[in-house]
Amino acid sequence: MTEFDDRAQDIEDELQEVRGALLDDTIATLGPAEPICMAPTATVEEAIARMLERRQACVLVVDGDGRLTGILTERDVLMRVAGAGREPRRTVLRDVMTPNPEALTAGHRVAYAVHCMSVAGFRTVPLVDAERRPIGVVTVSDVIRWLAQLFPEAVLNLPPGDTLKHPHEMDAG
Repeated sequence: MTEFDDRAQDIEDELQEVRGALLDDTIATLGPAEPICMAPTATVEEAIARMLERRQACVLVVDGDGRLTGILTERDVLMRVAGAGREPRRTVLRDVMTPNPEALTAGHRVAYAVHCMSVAGFRTVPLVDAERRPIGVVTVSDVIRWLAQLFPEAVLNLPPGDTLKHPHEMDAG
């Protein structure tokens, strides 16, 4: 066995561990951020200020019982407020939020969160408890950070364009 074969086998073994983590780890391992929760009558200006203050990409809109009823994301601010010529100071969240957003729990698998983000195009997903009260927010950045921690150092340090090929296997490329 050559040094290349040893390196390739080590990487394959470590990637198998990554696959296992993807299927076994729950969203709780991503370290979700504490959500910013606001009433539907709050203004977009107030929401933007809180998002900037906390460096978060969304505000979760909750009813009087603290249950999730909507979400306002950075994209919503661009498309539904700025892009539509609305004044953030006079626009309330109820008028521009995404109502009844899909939400996950901290017990869902990371793989399911990745699926939701990929299929539906979500970049930010609320986490709720059994009563649909927000307990966190998970973002694509959280998933990427988690993946980066899982990958073997050998993969993360590959130079651009370097590929792992198995000379004994025929490929179409």
